[in-house]
Amino acid sequence: MGEIERRLADQGLALPPAMPTPEGVRLPFALVQRHGTRLLFSGHGPQSADGGIHPMRGKLGDALSVADGYEAARQVALSVLGSIQREVGSLDRIGRWVKVLGMVNSAPTFCEQPAVINGFSDLILSLWGPERGAHVRSAVGMAQLPFNIPVEVEGELELLSD
Repeated sequence: MGEIERRLADQGLALPPAMPTPEGVRLPFALVQRHGTRLLFSGHGPQSADGGIHPMRGKLGDALSVADGYEAARQVALSVLGSIQREVGSLDRIGRWVKVLGMVNSAPTFCEQPAVINGFSDLILSLWGPERGAHVRSAVGMAQLPFNIPVEVEGELELLSD
């Protein structure tokens, strides 16, 4: 077990397994793609412990609170980390986080997207620290997200050289 995996375990957190593709859905893209030491990850949503889509659904500022969104964003971070781990092995291979785009399923007047995406950023910072975990970020509101999930995040990071 690597250092990052140990920190996850110390926080009582576990990475979900790969999400099965929902019936009738076609996903013709990679969840994670490497280009040298550059690693990009596609938009991920929150997952349940069994790997399925998390049951929390709806819009922030309507059915869901900022606290709900923050927790959903933490779950997205775990989903992303699971995909990265399956691609590169140990999460200790991550040299630094570069960029995060957080998308929030928002009611028309909801404007606290940054507070929601802090759930993702705070977990990354707690695992990698301020030097390796710091990243540039956008947090934007969307009229709708796939499957009515509350949060979706995509981004880029840098791997340590082999």
